[in-house]
Formats: sequence, C-alpha cells, structure tokens
Amino acid sequence: MMTAMVSRQGRQFQRYNNSGRRRVVGCIPYKFNLNKSSSEGVDKRVEVLVISSQKGYGMMFPKGGWEKDENIEQAALREAWEEAGVQGDIESELGMWSYKSKSQDIMHEGVMFPLNVTEELVRWPEMNVRKRQWVSVEEVKKGCPHSWMIDALDRLIARLRHQSMLADNILH
Repeated sequence: MMTAMVSRQGRQFQRYNNSGRRRVVGCIPYKFNLNKSSSEGVDKRVEVLVISSQKGYGMMFPKGGWEKDENIEQAALREAWEEAGVQGDIESELGMWSYKSKSQDIMHEGVMFPLNVTEELVRWPEMNVRKRQWVSVEEVKKGCPHSWMIDALDRLIARLRHQSMLADNILH
C-alpha cells in the first residue's frame, strides 16, 4: 500500500469544514482473539490496538488530518499505517465528533472508522516515537483520556454485537 517510510508533515494540505474546524480522521484497529469462545461475548473477544502520543504516554487510536489529495477512507488507512503500523479492511464510518484541541483553544471535527486488522507491520513511519499495544475493550475504557474515542469504541462494539447476533440467528 504505502512505500515511503515517512509520515506526512505540515498542515498546508489539511481540510477544514465551513466553520474553520480542522477535519481529523482516524480508526479503531481491531481483531478478534481466536483463543476466546464466542460464548464470552463480543466485548470480551475483541482486542483493539492503541498507541501512545508522540511524547510516549497516553492511550489513543490513530488519527490525524484529512488532506486534500485523499478521500476520507484513504486518510484513515494512512493514519493507521503511519502511527500504528497496521493495515486492514476499513469499515463504514462510526460517526463524527467535535473535540477541543489539546494545544490550542479551538475545536476539531473528528471522524472515526473501524479497521479490521489483517497485517501488523514490523516497520512503520512512527515506530520510533509511538508505542503500540493490543488491549481489551475494558482496558481502553479505563485508560483512554478522550471521551469521544470511548464513544466511538462503544459504537464499534455495539455494531459488532449486532453483527454477531445476526450471524447467530442465521446459523440457528
């Protein structure tokens, strides 16, 4: 998919909404723990990949600016690759949130997607400035300081629970 091992820098190609808010896109990388039984429930079987901030702390999902030369799904895939070193199948949007910038007194507009991880790379652009870790849904809810990311995770788990129920109904 991506060949250069460098993250995009700068904001000259960033998208902004009509109110001047920076448009940010991200994803929740996830996979199912195959060692757990389906009777344990979706939220116990799903593991999500979290990353640290560039300063090395925190627990969050990959996200960043949506640029003018890419569609929104491409931006989400790029952020997952640059920040977390994963690739996979992007699924339909979980929603849009407004959140306050940590460095300025402005609001951003964030859109999140689920990313069903198919490949975890050994090398990726931000591997020297971020840590990544597979954790349970419960661990994310305890450790992620961003309420809008927890809300996106709740929407993902609700969607996966619904899909699991539909699959069970088809099989029985």
